[in-house]
Amino acid sequence: MAECPGKTSWPELKGANGEEAAKTIEQENKNVEAIVILEGTPVTKDFRCDRVWVWVNDYGTVVEVPRVG
Repeated sequence: MAECPGKTSWPELKGANGEEAAKTIEQENKNVEAIVILEGTPVTKDFRCDRVWVWVNDYGTVVEVPRVG
């Protein structure tokens, strides 16, 4: 795994609102774009230091620990 600048994982946001979590992630690491996405949605498997998938359920609640990748 590549060394990415800044904070790379947000375990404290699991269970939070997805949109609010994305804002927090982008505030805490200016190098990333946080993308809210419904669990089960297919995504690319490439690793990127500038992206954080924020996986949410049908209620918009974060279901996995958001991390850079």
